[in-house]
Amino acid sequence: MGAAGSKLEKALGEQFPEGERYFGLENFGNTCYCNSVLQALYFCVPFREQLLEYYSNNKNLDAEENLLTCLADLFVQISSQKKKTGVIAPKRFVQRLKKQNEIFRSYMHQGILTNETRCLCCETVTARDETFLDLSLDIEQNSSITSCLKNFSSTETLNAEDKFFCDKCCSLQEAQKRMKIKKPPHILVIHLKRFKYIEQLSRYKKLSYRVVFPIELKLSNTVEDADAEYSLFAIVVHVGSGPNHGHYVSLVKSHNHWLFFDDENVEMIEESAIQTFFGSVHEYSSNTDHGYILFYERLVAGTPK
Repeated sequence: MGAAGSKLEKALGEQFPEGERYFGLENFGNTCYCNSVLQALYFCVPFREQLLEYYSNNKNLDAEENLLTCLADLFVQISSQKKKTGVIAPKRFVQRLKKQNEIFRSYMHQGILTNETRCLCCETVTARDETFLDLSLDIEQNSSITSCLKNFSSTETLNAEDKFFCDKCCSLQEAQKRMKIKKPPHILVIHLKRFKYIEQLSRYKKLSYRVVFPIELKLSNTVEDADAEYSLFAIVVHVGSGPNHGHYVSLVKSHNHWLFFDDENVEMIEESAIQTFFGSVHEYSSNTDHGYILFYERLVAGTPK
């Protein structure tokens, strides 16, 4: 990435953030998805800082290697580079990824979902909490993240073969079920379900639907907070017309600049270009670059947008 790196440094000039590093990641053959997510995680600054602190506190310990230690090692490798730009091979992490470790989950920013079921006979509400690392949303043509989130929390009626066993009635009853966000996470990861199994075709198909995702997002379907506000900082994009082939790239916001990461290559991109990744209005379009995973950071009171 020598030429591309120098081009990026030249483009940023004196605006190159002090102490920041912009490194592409080598592709080991079909690791573009992994590379794209790694870039999004690296530029999730609270997560990066927590992981670097973890590394600093544990580097002298003879700890067993796991996914977390490998990721921490990669982040340290990037952040401690003398050069501002370049390419790094995340080989150790990719190898370890095949032996995923549960320790990693505790360092991610989890939220809590509440699954509420109301018996339509006795009106008793049964609530069950579960943690989540990301929200997987069904998508529709010409929709938005806000409408997808509303559908995610919409009320579903359980009847016929899907009746709910009510402990108070001691029998199967019709009920209403809905999912609400009890505790919004600091980092909200939204997965757009662009790959759908079509029974008539007996295979998965990519949905190129146009789904608008805003830079600033208000999360209104929560239990406690009327409106939790978030700011978009990373997008993983699927490039290709189908689920079994294609490529992944990522767009990342760093120090008010948007950067485009394509494995080893890194370049600047205008914020206005993000809308080209919303999706296609028509099913068959020459544009096959679609937003797939979105990363939002929660804004706290007084935080500049």
